[in-house]
Formats: sequence, C-alpha cells, structure tokens
Amino acid sequence: MSALTTIGWIGLGNMGTPMSQRLLSAGYPVFVYNRSPEKTTALRDLGATVATSPAALLAETDVVFLMVSDDQAVRELFTGSEGLLQARATGKLLINMSTVSPGVSREVAALCQAQGHTYLDAPVSGSVKQAESGQLVIMVGGEESGFTQAQPLFQHLGKLARHLGPTGNGNLAKLAMNTLLGFQAQGLAEALLFAQQHQLKTDDLMELINNSALSSVFIKLKGEAVQADNYAAAFALKLLAKDLRLAQAEGLATPLAETVVQTFQQAEPALGDEDVIAILKHLKRR
Repeated sequence: MSALTTIGWIGLGNMGTPMSQRLLSAGYPVFVYNRSPEKTTALRDLGATVATSPAALLAETDVVFLMVSDDQAVRELFTGSEGLLQARATGKLLINMSTVSPGVSREVAALCQAQGHTYLDAPVSGSVKQAESGQLVIMVGGEESGFTQAQPLFQHLGKLARHLGPTGNGNLAKLAMNTLLGFQAQGLAEALLFAQQHQLKTDDLMELINNSALSSVFIKLKGEAVQADNYAAAFALKLLAKDLRLAQAEGLATPLAETVVQTFQQAEPALGDEDVIAILKHLKRR
C-alpha cells in the first residue's frame, strides 16, 4: 500500500481524532466524516477533507476506518440512506476499529462482501495517550489478505497488530481484554476503598502497588487519577458497561464476571460519563 493510498475516517471522538491525525501526519490524504460536524474542524485545519456523508467518503477513498460507539452506530453508517454501502463503489477495504459485537461485524462483513468490499473488525487496546503516540494494540478479525493490506496503516497506529482469524474474532478478543480491564478497575477501587476504611493513605498504598509485582500501566494511571481526584473520562464508564454487556451476551458467566457486570450496570446511570475508575465512587456510595 503506497503513500498515495487515500484514507477515510469516520468517528472523531477521543480515540478517532488522534488516530486519524497520525495517518494525516504520515502523509496520507485523509477524508473525514463525523455525525457531529463540529468535530471535523481540527482535522480540516490540519489538511483533511471533510466528506458530506459516509457514502461520499467511500467514493473518494481506498480504505475507510470507523471508530464509533456501538452496534447501532455501525449499522447506520453502513446501511443508512447515505451510508457506506449506498456508494457506487467496489473493492474497498473497510476497517471497523470500534468495540462492538461479533454479530454486527459478521452482519456488515457479509453486506460488504456482496458489494466486493473487504471488511476487518480491528478494535484496539489502549487509551488516548496510546492513540496519540501510536502505541495501541490492534486485534483483527477477517480475511488475511485484508489484514496484509492494512498492515502498513496499522504500523502508524499501534505497536502490535495481530490477525486472529475470521470475522468477529477481533471483537471477541477485545471483549476478553475489556473483561480483564473491568476486573482490574473494580479490584483497584475495592483495594483503595478497603485501605481508606482503615485510615491508610491512598498515596502510600499506590506507591507500594506501583513498586510491586502488581504494578501495571493501567493500575498506575488509574491510581494517579484517584490521587488527583480526576474522573474525566479517558475511557468512559458507560462504554465499559456496554462492553461487559456484549461479553455477557457472548456467554461470559464466570463468578468474577457476573459481579463486575452487575456493578458497572448499577454505576452507569449516575457515573456513565466519568472514567471507568469512577467505579470507586459507586462503591463508596454503597
């Protein structure tokens, strides 16, 4: 895939904006579309072209990335009245980096194949900082030929891209990863809450954790957020609650999982727009 490959990007939220900026900075011509048009301004100012619809974007590009919130958004972007599949085009590569159900990926992959397109499900592990620095982990389902075609682009976005088999397997891997993330977020919150109940300082406990075998990038960042009383969403609690529901629908029913799923569903109405570590606030209220 040459530097002349034209990229389309749909979804300019916390993750989509820095990811698309990296491709633009790498020299690729980039077209962007977002349901809220005001979010396209920053990319336009950097040299991207704003498309008027998903269909118009696909007509002008070779490869289209999506980074949106849920199954409903994906279906609308593919099958809506001005959706991707309304474009008179064939032979495009469509890469859905959203965290969605394996079922919706299989559904839209079949529709894409019928029009001669290739579809990959390629969700990512990592947050805004990793998106900005190109250090995401990318898990990919779909045709291996599509993965090979996408590899030069993935190299600008992540430190690892792994092909995991047929359509939907990337989504399944991401749900497994986010199940573990839920365990870690709630586990850290419960440990900090236990310490606080016994008048141990959060700063002291975090220093111990961060110098022990329990240390991890996630634990360090979320501990720092609690220490700073900063619950602004790097990864919104409502999105993890959604991902846990998706995992449950795929058969996740182990003891820890059932507890974490329940806790995050209970916390979502009041704290959904805050970061996942706001689960600590929910547990305190209980």
